[in-house]
Amino acid sequence: MSNESNNITRIHIDGREFILIGTAHVSKQSAEQVKEVIEAERPDSVCIELDEQRYQSIVDGSKWRDMDIFKVIKEKKATLLLMNLAISSFQRRMAKQLGINAGQEMIQGIESAKEINADLVLADRNIQTTFSRIWRGIGLKGKAILLMQVIGSIFSKETITEEDLEKMKSQDMLNSMLDDMTAHFPKLKVPLIDERDQYLSQKIKDAPGNKVVAVLGAAHVPGIKEEIKKEHDLEKLSEIPPKSKIPKILAWAIPIILIGIIIYTFMANPDAALQQTLSWILWNGSLSAIGTAIAFGHPLTVLTAFVAAPITSLDPITAAGWFAGFVQAYFVRPNVRDFENLTDDVYTLKGFWNNKVTRILLVVVLANLGSSLGTFIGGADVIRLFIENL
Repeated sequence: MSNESNNITRIHIDGREFILIGTAHVSKQSAEQVKEVIEAERPDSVCIELDEQRYQSIVDGSKWRDMDIFKVIKEKKATLLLMNLAISSFQRRMAKQLGINAGQEMIQGIESAKEINADLVLADRNIQTTFSRIWRGIGLKGKAILLMQVIGSIFSKETITEEDLEKMKSQDMLNSMLDDMTAHFPKLKVPLIDERDQYLSQKIKDAPGNKVVAVLGAAHVPGIKEEIKKEHDLEKLSEIPPKSKIPKILAWAIPIILIGIIIYTFMANPDAALQQTLSWILWNGSLSAIGTAIAFGHPLTVLTAFVAAPITSLDPITAAGWFAGFVQAYFVRPNVRDFENLTDDVYTLKGFWNNKVTRILLVVVLANLGSSLGTFIGGADVIRLFIENL
């Protein structure tokens, strides 16, 4: 191609040619460039930075209708789904500002591959695997920071120009951004960028044919240029790390210790034990109920959170948000329109709270956050009263 863009990288290995197109996921020019390159090169295979789950969400716009909200709560996926929707919300706001569908360059890659009868390869790792590896690898502090950043994106009013997006695709700018991310949140870069670079490079290399075009987010191009020269174990990269035993031990040890303290105090000073019990109930119940109210939960949902939190905080198997979420879903059941409008409603902060589906997710997450805070404060107060009455 003449006047080839800096966003295109050509790699030759063992007589095969790999053409990497570095894109911005909300860039109109990126989508146009994908179409131009595939039509001009007519590759044997087109690799796109999607997994099966995200591919199906693109080709089947009605997928939300089939979501079982009760199953989401029961399988403890409410936080994961809410984070996913929050990320989508940020991307959709930028895309709408620029008059393009988010992920349009991937859609264009799918369409262009069909037009030239090229093999379509879904080259990215399963999104749930990536989230799980991130979530289990960043620790409690990292989880709190990540959750705040993702939820903060819902409130963001950031605007961006097409020129800014094209600058983002330059490798100097990109390396600078990755350096900043590594400095502030080093553990996030490994599963989000490095491991996926390895996974993507192996899938691209395994694609059939002698000429392969890969449509990628620009952040992955520098890494893939290096990783494609190596061999990678896709099964190992797809493993979900086992949960640490420490949180599970603490989840059982802390309630046992607190219950033991209250029982001991009751035998020594029943009045002090009553104060401990009331403090535990009020802190746990009130903060969980406040979180539920912030999510605009149904009055009976707020009451459920208040009653459930002091009990579930002593039971590592259950959580206040589960019960609050089930009650919210029962009394304010989402209809077909809520599921159909989900991707549009998450575009705005108001939509997050008005859509019955996301409101249930918010109820689960905020009820649990309130209960966790109540456990910390209430537990500290139980210990304070115990020490004062020794």
